Amino acid sequence: MDKRVWLIDAFTDEALSGNAAGVVPDAEGLSDDQRQAIARELAVSETAFLSDSERADRRIRYFTPTTEVDLCGHATIASHAHLFERGTLESGAHTLETNVGVLDVEIEPDGTVWMTQDDPRVERVDLAYEDVARAVGIDPAALADVGEDLPLALASTGFPVLVVPVNFLERLGNAAPDDRAVADLCESVGAMGLYAFTFDTLTPEATLHGRTFAPRAGISEDPVTGTASGAAGAYLREFEAFGESGVPEEMVFEQGHFVNRPGEVRVRIDETVRVGGRAVEALSGTLSVPDADENGIVEV
Repeated sequence: MDKRVWLIDAFTDEALSGNAAGVVPDAEGLSDDQRQAIARELAVSETAFLSDSERADRRIRYFTPTTEVDLCGHATIASHAHLFERGTLESGAHTLETNVGVLDVEIEPDGTVWMTQDDPRVERVDLAYEDVARAVGIDPAALADVGEDLPLALASTGFPVLVVPVNFLERLGNAAPDDRAVADLCESVGAMGLYAFTFDTLTPEATLHGRTFAPRAGISEDPVTGTASGAAGAYLREFEAFGESGVPEEMVFEQGHFVNRPGEVRVRIDETVRVGGRAVEALSGTLSVPDADENGIVEV
């Protein structure tokens, strides 16, 4: 069968930057193995497969090149921005069935997409700075310096990440993570990835600079990560990073510059955690997908 597929760059308004997501707007009839094979062929961090839903306006599932993940911010932003641009969706409120439940998505008239994430969960973890620093490839002092005020913690709004504060952008930019060590570290605390951040930023309007390493999901480094940004926003609120006044009404998290895919995620936290951004089309085409019963489709 033939399926129309797109590559959409999320959290940016410029193609070939931000975070590329595969989008399959009509995934009806595709088996799990076929979806996995398509995601492997497109070879971006996540591919979103959309289909009908009895619980929401539409159903979405996300596959990395190696596995299915429950939630993905940038693929949600990418798919809804794409459907809006093509006239399939109008601006306003929409609902989306995911593996973590039904979530709200809002599309603004200018094409900005806001995704409400799962209820946040934040908890401290007991890890030695030396072990974390060794996995990330960074000086332990760069972590311990910040750790007096902001601890290592597991945070999740649908995709659990180990949140690691770093003192300076230079240290974060020079990090040289070991995929195996990062995967083992994340597995030990129940995280799928590691989100390291610093308040030392490249642009004055940014709140922080982040990097996401998720080898457990088959992603060495994810360029610009919506779910990790939402989790990091919940982390900042939980540990009163901005004092008693609370988190700003809207935060901007910059990411992707160290992998030449710069982008930014807008984060709003009140009763819910929402991440938002723009997206642009980078590539479109037709993919020939062998029938599920043909040999060779899914030798995993």
